[in-house]
Amino acid sequence: MKKDASHHLEAFLFGSRWLQAPLYLGLVFAQGVYVFKFLQELIHLVGHAVSFTEVDIMLIVLGLIDVVMVANLLLMVIVGGYQTFVSRLDLDGHPDQPEWLSHVNAGVLKIKLATALIGISSIHLLKTFIEVGSKMAQAADPFALTRLEHGVLFQIGIHLTFVVSALVMAYTDKVMNSTLVLSKDLEH
Repeated sequence: MKKDASHHLEAFLFGSRWLQAPLYLGLVFAQGVYVFKFLQELIHLVGHAVSFTEVDIMLIVLGLIDVVMVANLLLMVIVGGYQTFVSRLDLDGHPDQPEWLSHVNAGVLKIKLATALIGISSIHLLKTFIEVGSKMAQAADPFALTRLEHGVLFQIGIHLTFVVSALVMAYTDKVMNSTLVLSKDLEH
């Protein structure tokens, strides 16, 4: 009787992973919003290409790249998270199966997400550096200039935090995998 109750509890807890499936479906809809935003910006770029300056075009293109990188991040979370935490995807032999999906686990997914966040942060930082020149010329008083400088420094700090965090996660993952391999070698 006690073992039967334990078995039902374990089956219930294991089945609760399906509560995450609607969350991944919601992220698919969010990705659709990003597709809409991308197309909206692309139409805006093409429609005004003649009147835009080179800097304007560069900023819009960087915005498009940013949207694509966020969409890639969403795809990694949707597909990798579902595969890791909900249910295996039956894609054996599918010609379009991403290479990384065959060896995805929570550690690999965290590293991929961290590097994607660094890429997105880099795009935002590049946009800030491009925009800062015109904003500095427009800054009429020293307070506005100081506020602008602090904003740039704050953004650099956030970017460096992402970089350091990714390095620490990668190192931790490497140590954990080395420990697992070593313990398996000692068992044999």
